This record gives sequence, structure tokens and C-alpha cells, in this order.
Amino acid sequence: MSPQRHAVILGMGLMGCDIAAIFCAGGWRVSAVETATARWPDAQARVRASILQLDGDPARAAALTLFDDMAAADYASAEIVVEAVPERLTLKQAVFARLDTLVPAGIPVVSNASGYRITDIAGGIATRARCANLHFFLPAHLVPGVEVVQGEHTDPAVCDAVAAIMDGLGRKVIRVARDVPGFLANRIQHALMREAFAVIDQGLATAEDVDNAVRFCFGFRYLAAGPILQKELAGLETQLEAGRTIYPSLCNSPDPSPGLARLVAENRLGPKTGQGFRDWPPEATARERERYERALLATVRMMRELD
Repeated sequence: MSPQRHAVILGMGLMGCDIAAIFCAGGWRVSAVETATARWPDAQARVRASILQLDGDPARAAALTLFDDMAAADYASAEIVVEAVPERLTLKQAVFARLDTLVPAGIPVVSNASGYRITDIAGGIATRARCANLHFFLPAHLVPGVEVVQGEHTDPAVCDAVAAIMDGLGRKVIRVARDVPGFLANRIQHALMREAFAVIDQGLATAEDVDNAVRFCFGFRYLAAGPILQKELAGLETQLEAGRTIYPSLCNSPDPSPGLARLVAENRLGPKTGQGFRDWPPEATARERERYERALLATVRMMRELD
């Protein structure tokens, strides 16, 4: 019988917990480093709940072992090390500097950074060639896509190995050939978000209308076909003519939305502060999060049948 495959995860916030659930549900053993030991019970509960949402056996959460010190984890038997600490560049650089000496050569070391480039995170360490970005999307266990980003110093074979691991765990792998800000999905998403906030600023539509336009019009089709495939099915000549008409009036500001900046300055951040574009009392927040996760689960199951 072959030994159980092993992954090490650093940081057990929401992302780290859900990434751990992906590995545990796939039959892997997971060593997770979380220095805040007071968080351990919540982290273990989150991993169990996420495995259950993946239609897995929550007993597989027993494959998770927590450590409060990076040096205590068993790196020698790991096939991959995933960094999921908070999104601060200096913190991530410090973690990679320690992993440079803790992790034996040849084992991929990846970051789940959503904005920082792996080139900037690991560019100063000796083993930077085995480092790549592995970018999940919240909630990581339910959103099937994951980006594998090649840094300026990354050995392409490392990306091949990481992509193969993710594919084996049932993830939809998106390869990104260059290490640019936002990688691929967030570049496309932020182009949409710039226009979404701009039309609200211009008084063209409310936040609710923007959400409904995406969910029930073009976004509804994206489940069946991505934007390029959808436009090919419709005819690329139509897209060309529409672009000539619409593009000159689109927002191309290099600065974020003034309306968005004003909300943030007023501490209207969404559910975490009770207000955003909308009011967020606790009961509404709980109800909307539950609906959102139910919708994601239903979508995952439908995609398994149709893909």
C-alpha cells in the first residue's frame, strides 16, 4: 500500500481551512501551521464543514494535524507546501525566507496570494525556481477554478507538477504564463468591477440593478460558456461592431471608483461593518451568506453533470 500523500499548509484562515479541506477530501494527509492556537477549534470545525459540503466524509478531517511553529511540520514527506497567511507582502516574504531552508529541494512551495506576484514574494530566496502562485477563490473548496501562475524565476516543470496535483484533486486548473498583477481571473474581474462601480457613480443604475444585470443577463450564460466561447457561438463580427460602439464610452480611469473610495472612508465595508451599498443587519448577513453558499453548491453539482 502506497503512503498517504502529504501537503503542508501555512495559515488557517478561511482560505487555509478550505484549501486543507480540498486536500483532506481528496485523501491527503495535511499538516497545517497556525500560530494562533486559540483558532484551532474553529479551524478544525471549518475543515469538517467544508469537507461535508464537498460531499466528502467529514471523518477525513482527522487527516489534519495542526502545528503552532513552522519548524515543527514534516516537510520532507510533503509533495507541496501552500502558503495562505494574511495578504501582507513583508509577511509572505518572511515566510518564504524561512521555507527556503526548511523545505527540502525539489518540493514545490506555492503562495495563495491574490494580488502580490510570486516574483516579488520569493524573488530573493535561493530556491525561487520551485516557487509559484496557486491562487484559489473564496470559498476555495466550492469554487472549482484555481490559477497556477509562473513567476519570472519559476521552473515550468514546477507549474506542471502543481497543476497535476490540483487536477487530481478535481480542481479546474487555469495556467497563467506570466506573473502580472491580478494574474488572469482578477484582471478580467476588475475590468468588470471598474465599469460596475462607474455606472453607479454616474447614476445609470443602482447596486441592485448592476447585480441583477450580471446575474440574470450575461453572467447567467457564463456558467454554460466562458466569454470567448459565448461570443464565438454568437458570431465574432457582432462583438466587433458592439465594441466599436460601446468601448469609447467605457470607464478607463486608472483610479478606483470615487463612490467606492467614499464608502470605504466612511467605514461602510459591507457585512463586516453593518453597511455598504446596502444595510447589513446580522440576520440579513446570515441569510445571504447561506443563500450564496447554497447557490454555489447547486452550481458545482450542475457543472459536474454538464461539463
